[in-house]
Amino acid sequence: MPDDGEEHAGKWATLAIVGVGVFMATLDSSIVNISLPAIARYFGVPLNGQVEWVIIAYLVATAAILLTAGRLADMIGRKAVWTAGLIIFTSGSALCGAAPTLGLLIAFRAFQGLGGALLMSVSPAMLTHGFPEHERGRALGLNAVIVALGVSVGPTLGGLITGYLSWRWIFYVNVPIGICGLIATLRVLTEKLRRNPGRFDPLGALVLAIGLASLTAGLSFGQEIGWTSPLLIASIVVGVGLLALLPFVEMRVSNPIIVLSLLHNRVFVSAIVSSILSFLALFAVSFMLPFYLEQLRNFPTEMAGVLLTPLPLTIAVIAPISGSLADRFGTRWLAAGGLAIACLGLVFISQLNAHSSLWDIIWRLMFTGAGQAIFQSPNNSALMGAAPRQHQGSAAGFLATARVTGQSLSVALAGAIFAGLGGATAGLVLQLNRAGPHLSAVQHTFSYSFQVTFLVCAVIAFIGVFTSLVRGKEERAK
Repeated sequence: MPDDGEEHAGKWATLAIVGVGVFMATLDSSIVNISLPAIARYFGVPLNGQVEWVIIAYLVATAAILLTAGRLADMIGRKAVWTAGLIIFTSGSALCGAAPTLGLLIAFRAFQGLGGALLMSVSPAMLTHGFPEHERGRALGLNAVIVALGVSVGPTLGGLITGYLSWRWIFYVNVPIGICGLIATLRVLTEKLRRNPGRFDPLGALVLAIGLASLTAGLSFGQEIGWTSPLLIASIVVGVGLLALLPFVEMRVSNPIIVLSLLHNRVFVSAIVSSILSFLALFAVSFMLPFYLEQLRNFPTEMAGVLLTPLPLTIAVIAPISGSLADRFGTRWLAAGGLAIACLGLVFISQLNAHSSLWDIIWRLMFTGAGQAIFQSPNNSALMGAAPRQHQGSAAGFLATARVTGQSLSVALAGAIFAGLGGATAGLVLQLNRAGPHLSAVQHTFSYSFQVTFLVCAVIAFIGVFTSLVRGKEERAK
């Protein structure tokens, strides 16, 4: 049942407010990539190394505090965390747009990422509380529509803004949206600041933040500096080591930053593992397809962006339907079936080559997107439904962390396989038009590497089908 501010606001007002923040944070994650060349030119740096931190700083900062933000929402209230997220994200966007140096831009992006983490970590909990239990899947499906729209319009909007205005306006565009969202939050949501029993665990929060930040940074730079780099290995070892140490730290305090009791719930653990595996398998589509379209097929960037839109648009159409079906028939078989469809879609994508038609590309992306949409809303509904009311913020933090972790691992794994088989080198040769008489052989190397990469991803998705099936009977937590 809805309660506190969400009950007063009404479910659709809650959805609208959450939609503003989620769209803004999602749009920002997709709009910046296409403007990196313009940012590099403006500051007079090459399109690698330091300028990549414009993206990575945001990702690392977000990953570092997602779980902590969810725990804070349980302790002081969802509205307080959401409001802080809007203020930080909006002010961070304004600072990014005005940044006079690349170093300050990177620092402001990290600050912006903290706001994004607060927004993304608490949004599922706000929807779960704002909608009645029998409409939970529908609400989370509608939230998936907003995410998909943010992803799909980001590259196109970013290209238009950068081309007709400047790269600074890709950040400034968030300011009026954020201000409107903040006004609506303060005027509509009436949940009061609360102080639940227990104290904040600063040591656990610090260990968790450094561990996730180190792991995310290491995975993000693997392709750039090489997987055998001592610095990269040290970063990953520190991250894994601290995360392995975290349970022992948490068991020594009465109010841990991670609610370990959630991990005793079979449905919750199954949904978390399935979510990680799904993003690990499926985020490779967004990561790898631009290389296929621009290097092997030699499509211009604008056309490549258009050809990628069928995936998020299909998710936007099907996710609410899938969520509503989950409310009526349960989540287990929908989640497993959706991931099975996505697994088959990844196999279809692996068969793309230098001669595939545009329709071949489009229908494969739509098929894969349909599977992802059928899986995502029911799986998220199962995860949130398995968490007790007093731990909904922590559950939402787990959900957001699973997404970021899966995406980071996907980039690392897909990049390593593709490069290890020679695909990255072949793609560079094709992009520079240096294949000459060896064109057919270079194209074959690229296609083979591309195929193996997606077949590995399909195997991971297949494993996710089984982790979805073993969750057992769902019992809604009280």
